[in-house]
Amino acid sequence: MPELFTNISALIVFLIIAAVGFIFLALSLVFGEVFDAASLDMDAHGGLLDGHAFIDSRAISVFVTAFGGFGAIGVQIGLGVLGSSLLGLGSGVVLGGIVSLFARFLYQQQASSSVSAGHLVGRAAQVTVTIPAEGIGQVSCRIGEERVERRARALDHQEIKSGMIVRIEEIAGDSVIVSRETGVLSSMPRAS
Repeated sequence: MPELFTNISALIVFLIIAAVGFIFLALSLVFGEVFDAASLDMDAHGGLLDGHAFIDSRAISVFVTAFGGFGAIGVQIGLGVLGSSLLGLGSGVVLGGIVSLFARFLYQQQASSSVSAGHLVGRAAQVTVTIPAEGIGQVSCRIGEERVERRARALDHQEIKSGMIVRIEEIAGDSVIVSRETGVLSSMPRAS
C-alpha cells in the first residue's frame, strides 16, 4: 500500500485538488451558496453587514481550483513542488479575491425595495388620495430613485386634499402620520 502513494506524482495531486475545487464551484453555482452556514463574515461588523461575506464558498472553490490548476502548470513547466505550490497559492489568492470582489460588486448593485421607517420620517410627501378627517388616505414620496406609497392619516385629524404637500411625522403600523407642510416645495413632482 505505501508504494501506491509513492507512485502518485505531484501533477496528479495538483489535478485532483483542481478537480475537487471545480466540483464544489459547480455545485455552488448550480445550487446556490452551498456552504452558507460556514460563511466567514459572521456579524463581525456589529450588525452592519453589507450582505456579502468576503470569503464565501465560491471564492474558496475558485481558490482551490486555481491552486490545483496553476500548481499542475508549475509542475509541467519544471518549477518543482515548492515552486508549483507557491504559483498555485498566488494565483488562487488573486483569482479567489477577484471572484469575491466581483460578487460583492454584484450584491451592492441589487435594488432593494425595503424602505425603513428611518427613511420616511421627516420626508416631504404628496397626498395622492385625499385624507379625510379622522380617516385614511394615501401619500407618495421619493426616496432616491424609488417611489414609496403609504397609507396616511392626518396628525391634526383634519382633511388634507389630494395634491397637497405634507411632511411624514411618524410611522404607525403600516401607515404614516402626516402634517401639512407649511412651505411650498417646488422640487416635489406631482404624483400620477
